[in-house]
Amino acid sequence: MKKTPIFIAVLLGAIMVPTIQQIHAATQSIQGVISDSMCGKKHMQPSNNADCIAKCLKGGAGYALVVGKRVYTLAGKPETIAPFAGKHVKVEGSVKGDTITVASVIEAKAVAMPDMSGMPM
Repeated sequence: MKKTPIFIAVLLGAIMVPTIQQIHAATQSIQGVISDSMCGKKHMQPSNNADCIAKCLKGGAGYALVVGKRVYTLAGKPETIAPFAGKHVKVEGSVKGDTITVASVIEAKAVAMPDMSGMPM
């Protein structure tokens, strides 16, 4: 009986399983607002965020995703991200530090916070 084919199959399985797990574990879904790396959370032209983002991109900035107080740099095809400038989106991709490598972007509904102005403290 030849042990070489069995050994190769076991070796390949041992290599492939962690790699596949890492690929699937690294993909996340994050919701936020598409912005640019220059302005981040607050645009210099607050009247039209999409126009401000376009101007910043022409000036050398990249796309960013604002999630609460955090700003992620978006790495991906600009033509995939561009239609969503200034909009609330759900980004699928892998996160490494402050960078999201974009797999897909879809528009998402912003989650409204309840009005608590009339609530006693």
